[in-house]
Amino acid sequence: MTNPLKLMMGAAGTAGGGYALWAWGKNEHGGIGDGTVLNRSSPVQIGSLETWADISAGAHHAAAVKSDGTLWNWGQNDNGQLGSGNVVYTSSPVQLGSLTTWASVWGNWNWNFGITTAGVLWAWGHNGYGRLGIGTTVTASSPVQVGSLTDWSKLYGMGGGTTIAIKTDGTLWAWGGGGFGRLGLGDTENRSSPVQIGSLTTWAAAAVGSYHTLAVKTDGTLWSWGQNEHGQLGSGNVILRSSPVQVGSLTNWSTVSAGRRSSRAVNTAGQLFTWGRAQLGQLGHGDVVNRSSPTQVGALTTWATAYPGGNAAVIKLDNDTLWGFGRNTGGELADGTAINRSSPVQVTGETWTYVSPGGYVNLALK
Repeated sequence: MTNPLKLMMGAAGTAGGGYALWAWGKNEHGGIGDGTVLNRSSPVQIGSLETWADISAGAHHAAAVKSDGTLWNWGQNDNGQLGSGNVVYTSSPVQLGSLTTWASVWGNWNWNFGITTAGVLWAWGHNGYGRLGIGTTVTASSPVQVGSLTDWSKLYGMGGGTTIAIKTDGTLWAWGGGGFGRLGLGDTENRSSPVQIGSLTTWAAAAVGSYHTLAVKTDGTLWSWGQNEHGQLGSGNVILRSSPVQVGSLTNWSTVSAGRRSSRAVNTAGQLFTWGRAQLGQLGHGDVVNRSSPTQVGALTTWATAYPGGNAAVIKLDNDTLWGFGRNTGGELADGTAINRSSPVQVTGETWTYVSPGGYVNLALK
């Protein structure tokens, strides 16, 4: 899952003392991190420290890096996604190992990736389809290094078992589940080690849904590939693509995110567009009608960032308030209810530095 805060802050610790950590959502496996298994439809602060530098939520687990470079995990652990070497759940943050050189972390459905300040990539958790990129399909309950390269920059992934990465040189890489062509390699084969997509060095950001992928180039163009039965590729049809295909002709796309079978993007004009599946209102158009092409949500021009997430979309305005729509049965939108929303509602009523929506758990820094 991408994290714009990573780009703003750089390595862990460069944000000074860090931020306070907050969480909300479904909590049956302790993924909120407040020491309970109670659902939270409003944010609760996790501890009292203001030393958190980076966060990432999975389905029912979470991971975070502190400003001292230490890495912490909590929540569900049935596939070793906490990296603790066992499958014991914990409802409060527990430090992973003793390293103090973690720069960023990406939590996925039931697995994680972490990058150190040296650019080394590590993976742990569920490894179906080879999603960890370690050359096998064996689940790892402790961190395993992905190859020997030291130029990893950004990671993206979701529950379908696909991982997309961008290196510091702007190249795009993929591994894991290849069904529906979602690796963008022109076929439907799984890969258990990183494979480069094409030869371009102009990739800026990406987003991964359950079975489809989106990516933005440095020229502001938007590209998509993978499953498309709900129009989530934005191509105006429902034709599957196994290689990147440009979405429209606009060159002003800024941030992009993917839901399970839906897509969201913000352009440099501050406009928000969504497309794909809408059965839970996750497109934000006030209905449950699928769209196969990017469609603007309302008329606002002050949208700043579209965050990744499953069936709940969370978007930030340029005034740092959060707005969301879609699934809310576990309190994912933190509006104090458990009612799905098909139009944007303010999330939490507060301002936030960064939010990481997960499958059922949501984390935020302020």
